[in-house]
Amino acid sequence: MEKKPTYLGHNNPPLDPKETIQKNIIRKKPILDRDPQFFKGIPLPSWIELSLIDSCNRSCSFCPKSDENIAPNTHQKMTNILITKLYEDLKEIDFQGAFCFCGYGEPMLHKQYLEFANILGQLGGVEIITNGDPLNEKKLKEIYESRTSRLLISLYDGEYQIKKFKNMIEKTLIPKDFVILRDRWYSDKEDFGVKLTNRVGTVQIGKQEKININNPCYYTSYQVLIDWNGDVFLCPQDWQRRVSMGNIMQSKFFDIWNSSIMNMYRKTHQNSRNLNPCNNCNANGTVYGTKHFKEWKKIFSN
Repeated sequence: MEKKPTYLGHNNPPLDPKETIQKNIIRKKPILDRDPQFFKGIPLPSWIELSLIDSCNRSCSFCPKSDENIAPNTHQKMTNILITKLYEDLKEIDFQGAFCFCGYGEPMLHKQYLEFANILGQLGGVEIITNGDPLNEKKLKEIYESRTSRLLISLYDGEYQIKKFKNMIEKTLIPKDFVILRDRWYSDKEDFGVKLTNRVGTVQIGKQEKININNPCYYTSYQVLIDWNGDVFLCPQDWQRRVSMGNIMQSKFFDIWNSSIMNMYRKTHQNSRNLNPCNNCNANGTVYGTKHFKEWKKIFSN
């Protein structure tokens, strides 16, 4: 599939980007801020993001994928063996959280993305985030008939895409609330309709918050990102993959989640971000995960 640039030519979009972002936060709150689930006294994550493939057919200026020196398309992809291993690890601890297929690439470029959704969907909800380019009526039906719980389509080209995908949804007769359309074609002088961050010092574009290492961060309390090869990272902000917490193919998920290095970051994040690479990050980090953060605080206080 030919790599497509982001088009930002519409000056009067029919949607309010701030409203879109707020709706997404409200929608995700019950999923990510649920009462923590425990295993051996340790709060488990409520959200696991997976980067199925290290490739994207687009090059958006606010995304590190736009710079091949930082995040080139390697076309490496996650295997069925890894997904099965992760499933077994999570089943062993009775994991009941949610999954998101997104990460460092376009998940629908992976030929087995629905197979993976069906495996992990036995444990919890699975959201797929796509740019919509690989989508057609047939694939939309297949996604709905799988264990996928929600499909989110990011619209980068303009308002005409709203009609395009709404027509596709109507023709397939699937429930409208199964698909969420997210407008993302706004000016590079503002925020593109997304909550812009510097991706841990990787991208500087649009209006962004200043870095404050004295801010706490909840990311490590409630979620992780698993890369195509099984490497586990602190959060989806670190596009340069600076510090791996461990690898799913070498250790059990729970052992990585409760490892000394993960807990070192969590303990620091209770009060600051004064650790590499977090000291270069300007993400809010406190939007979700409050309950998990408080449970870890109790553990570190004892």
